Amino acid sequence: MPTEPLSQKEIEDRLRELPGWTLADDRITRTYRLGDHFAATALVVHVAQIQQELDHHSDLTLGYDTVAVSVHTHSAGGTITEKDFALAERVEAVAPAHGAN
Repeated sequence: MPTEPLSQKEIEDRLRELPGWTLADDRITRTYRLGDHFAATALVVHVAQIQQELDHHSDLTLGYDTVAVSVHTHSAGGTITEKDFALAERVEAVAPAHGAN
C-alpha cells in the first residue's frame, strides 16, 4: 500500500466517508464509547489484531468505557496516508460488534 502523504483535500474527502473521525494534530482520530470497561478492552484487543495484520499501528488510549484511536504514518514522516484510512475503515467495521458508538 502506498505511503505517499495525502493532500489536505484528499484527507477531508476521506474523512467524510468516516463519520466520527476527525483530523487533529496531523493525525486522524476517533473516540468510541462502549458499555463498560470489559467491552472497551475487548475492542482494544481486536484493534491490536487488525494492526498486526496490516503491519500498521495506531496510538490507542483505553479509558473506563472509551477507546481513543489516533493514527498517522511514521514511515511517511508522520503524515496521513492511505494506510491510515485502511486501518480506520477496519476499526469502523469491527467497532459495532463491541457495542461501540
